[in-house]
Amino acid sequence: MNHFTPEAVGLDPAVLRDQLFELWNRKDLQTLHLAAHHGFSKLSEPLESLLTILEGCPGKQKGRSHTLGHHILMEFQTWMKEHPQVTLSSLPEQQAIALQRRALSLLTDTQPSFVDGLISIYQLNTLDPATLRLNIVRLQALHCYKEAAVLSIKLNLQEEVNMEEICVPLILQNKLPLAESFVTGHSHLEQRLVTLLDSWCHPSFSGEEISRQFPHCSLTKQCMSQIHPKLLTKHVYRLMERFNIDQGLCPNALHKRRLDSLRFLMYKRFVEKSMTEENWSDHVQYVVADDSELQILLVEMLVKYCGLQKASQWSLRYNIPRNRLPCGVWETQQSLPPDLQQIGLSGSAQAEEWIPSQSHRQKFYQVPLTKDKVHFVDSLETLQRCRNIVLKDGGIVGVDMEWQPTFGCISTQKVALIQLAVSDQVFLLDLCANGFCQHPDTISFIRSLFSDRNILKLGYGMSGDLKCLLATWHQLLEEPLQMEGMLDLLNIHQKIQRRKVNRTQNGPKEVLVGEDSAEKGLSLLVQQVLGRPLDKTEQMSNWEKRPLRISQIRYAVADAHCLLDVFSVLSSNPVYFGLPADLRSFSSSQSEKSGDEKQKEKQAKQMKQAHGNEECQGAQRVSPPRSDTEKGLLCGEKPSEDSPPMPPQQLRVVCDNMLQGLGRYLRCLGVDVIMLENTDDHRRAAKLAQAEGRVILTCGQPFQSLRSQVGEGRCLSLDCSEKARDQAVRVLRHFNIQLTPSDIFSRCQACNCDEYVAVPRKDMVKMLKQKGFLQDQDNTDYTQHQEEEKLGDTLTPGVTPDFPRYVQCQWAPLSGLDPDTLTFPGGAPVQLHTVPPALLPRIPLFYVCTRCGKVFWEGSHFGRVLSMFQDVLQITDEDTESAAAAPQD
Repeated sequence: MNHFTPEAVGLDPAVLRDQLFELWNRKDLQTLHLAAHHGFSKLSEPLESLLTILEGCPGKQKGRSHTLGHHILMEFQTWMKEHPQVTLSSLPEQQAIALQRRALSLLTDTQPSFVDGLISIYQLNTLDPATLRLNIVRLQALHCYKEAAVLSIKLNLQEEVNMEEICVPLILQNKLPLAESFVTGHSHLEQRLVTLLDSWCHPSFSGEEISRQFPHCSLTKQCMSQIHPKLLTKHVYRLMERFNIDQGLCPNALHKRRLDSLRFLMYKRFVEKSMTEENWSDHVQYVVADDSELQILLVEMLVKYCGLQKASQWSLRYNIPRNRLPCGVWETQQSLPPDLQQIGLSGSAQAEEWIPSQSHRQKFYQVPLTKDKVHFVDSLETLQRCRNIVLKDGGIVGVDMEWQPTFGCISTQKVALIQLAVSDQVFLLDLCANGFCQHPDTISFIRSLFSDRNILKLGYGMSGDLKCLLATWHQLLEEPLQMEGMLDLLNIHQKIQRRKVNRTQNGPKEVLVGEDSAEKGLSLLVQQVLGRPLDKTEQMSNWEKRPLRISQIRYAVADAHCLLDVFSVLSSNPVYFGLPADLRSFSSSQSEKSGDEKQKEKQAKQMKQAHGNEECQGAQRVSPPRSDTEKGLLCGEKPSEDSPPMPPQQLRVVCDNMLQGLGRYLRCLGVDVIMLENTDDHRRAAKLAQAEGRVILTCGQPFQSLRSQVGEGRCLSLDCSEKARDQAVRVLRHFNIQLTPSDIFSRCQACNCDEYVAVPRKDMVKMLKQKGFLQDQDNTDYTQHQEEEKLGDTLTPGVTPDFPRYVQCQWAPLSGLDPDTLTFPGGAPVQLHTVPPALLPRIPLFYVCTRCGKVFWEGSHFGRVLSMFQDVLQITDEDTESAAAAPQD
C-alpha cells in the first residue's frame, strides 16, 4: 500500500502490537515487515498509536538494539517515507506538544537506539529548551548519566545543562570518552572539563571533595581508580592537545608530569647509569624549569643519590632558601671553594676527538668518514651546496632527524636537526640556526627532496620523523608534503625478524647475528646486518643546545649513514635475508599485496553478509598465521575447527588500551603482546599491526576504523563486559592456540621479553651484598642453608643450572651480566630491590629478565594460573607427573 487512506482506519494499536509481537517471537521478519506497514496504514492516529505500541513493547529496557520496539520504530520511519503527509506539523499545536512530551518521557528508560528515531519522528529538538532540560535533570535523578549525556548531545543541550553534573559521574564510571564528546565543539566547556581534571591532579586532592560537591555519586573502589593522578595527568595532556588548550591552565598536571620526569632522570643517571652528566644536566634544567618545589625536591634527591656536594651546587644554582634545604646542605655550601660553587659545564665539546677510543670502535658501528666530510647547513650558501649534492637523480640518501626530548611535557616536538647522508659525506641541517628553519628556500628544499621519486630516501620508523616535520612546518599541513621514493627499513627489518622467528621455530636453529643481543630498533638491525650495534648514549641529548658536542655529532652522523651501509649489504645478498631481489620494489610490492588482500577481504565480507551474521559482539574473525614466511596472517577467512594448532609464541597481537587486562593474561601465557598506553591514540594499534604483522585486539567504537585500516582478518573485537580471563580464553580458542604448562610465564609480564637468565641463590646473595641490599644479619638463615646444600661446591658464575620445565623461552648465560654494574648488555640493571632477603633460604633459583631486569622466582602464582586456564591447557602425562617451575615475582 503506497498511500495512507483515511477510509481505512480504526485499528486498535494494542491489537497491532500483539500481532507484531507474535511474528517477532516466530522470527518471521518478512511477514512482520508486511504486517507493520499494513497495520500502520489502518491506524487512525499513527503518531499517537506508535507511542502506545512502544510503551507496551516488552524488552524495551534491556538496552539492546535488536528488540521488537526498535524494529517497529525502524519500520515506522520507513513507512513514513512512503506517507509524507503523516507529520507532526499536520497536527494541532497542543496535540503535537503532548505527543512530543510522551516521546520525551519514553527516552527516560529506553535504549540509545530509540533516541535518533524518536527525535526525528517527533521533532524533539523543536521543544522548549526548558522542557528538554527538565528531562535531562530527570534522567540524572534516576542515575541515568549516560542517557542524559547522549540525549544532551543529540538535542544540542550542552549549553543548557551543568557540565560538571553531567561529566563527573561519567568520568567515575570510566566513560570519559562520552564526557569528551559532550564538550566537543564548545570551547569553554572543553576548557572547563580539562581544568576540572587538572584540579584533581593536585597533590592534596582527595575523593572527599567529589563527595561533597556531588553527593549523589557513590565513590566505589572502581570509581577511585578512574581518578588516579597518573591516569588523570595522561588524560589532561591528551585533551590539552586535542582541544588546543594552553598548558598554563593545567599547572597540576604539568607539575605531576615534570615530577615523574625528574624521577625518571634520577633513575637513568644514578641507578641505571645510562645517561651522561651533560645530558642529565641539560634535561634536569628543562624539566625543573622555574618550579620552586621541584627545585627543592631535586636537591633532596641529590642528597640521597650522590651526596652533599652536588646537592649544594644545585641548591646554589636555584638559590633555594636556607629553611628549605635538607640537613647538611647549608654547611656544605659554606665549605665549597669558589670554583665548585657553580655547576660545572664541561668544555668537552671542543676537547673531544672525532675518532673515538679503541674500545668504542670495537664495540659499536663506526661511520667510515673523516670529520671534514660532515657539513653543517645553517645558511642559504651551505644549503645550496647541500642541494646540489643531495638532489641528484638516481641518488640514495639516508634520512634521520633529532629533536629535543620533552618527557611528555609537550606532545609533539619540533625537529632540531635533519641528517642527510650520501655515500661520501653527511649534511646536518641545523633548524635551530637563526632565520634558517622558516626560510622559504629551506622549506622548498625539503619539499623537493621528499617529493622526488628519482631519489631513494632511506629511513627507519619514519612516521615519527614525519609527525615532527609537520609540527616544525605548518606549511606542510596547509599544502601537504608529497612523499615519493621513500623506503622505510623498519618494514624490511620486520620481514627479516619474522623470517628469523620462523626458521627458529620451524626448522634448524639459525640466527643472523647476536642471539643474546639486547639491542632493539635500528641498532638491532645494524647489529644483525653490519655486525655491531649503534652507540645510543647520545640519543636523549639536548638537540637544541649549540654548539653540539662531538659525541652528539658522531651519533647523528652514524644514525643517518648506517642506513646506506645496511641497504648496501641487504641489496648485495637479499636472498640470505629472505628479501625480494630489488629492495626498492619492497614498498610497491607491499601495496600491490595490500590491494589483493583488500579484494579478498571484500569477497569474504560479501560471503559473510550472505550467510548472515552468526556471531555477536566481537565476532569479527581473525585467521591464524600461515606456515610460509611471505605472509604472517590470512585475511578475511574464518578459522575452522580443523585449523592447524599453533603455539602461543607464534601469536603476535597488539591490545588496545581498553584491553590491558587481556593483554597481561595473554602475555602471562606466552603470547607476544604489545599493549597501548592509556594516552596512545587507537591509530597506533593499526600502525603496529601493519609494521609488525600483529593482530589487533580491541573493543567498542575503534573496531570499525581499525578494521578498515588493517583488514577484516587482522582485527578482533571483544566484549568489554567480559572478564579479562574469559576474553583470553576466547582469543586462545579462536586461534586454536595449543597452550601447555611450559608456556606459562615464558615471557616477562613487565616488558614482553622472552629471554631470562637463571641466577642461583649463591650468586643472588653476592649481588645483593654488592649493592648493599643484604646485611650480615639478613644472611644468617641463608648461611645455614648453604652449609646443608654445599652450593658453593656445585655452582659457578659461568654455568647455568638445570633449567625449569618452561622451556619455551630463551636462556641467556649468566656470564653476560656485567659483574661490576650488574647490568645486561642492553643497559638494564637487575632489579635487586625487589628481592626480599627472607626468600633466600627457600628459593634456590631466581630468573631475571634480560631486557628490563625484573626478578622472578617460583611461587604459588603458577598454580593459580594453571588452575585458571585448565580448560584450555594441553596437559600430558609428563606434565602431570612433574610440576613445572615458573618465574614469579
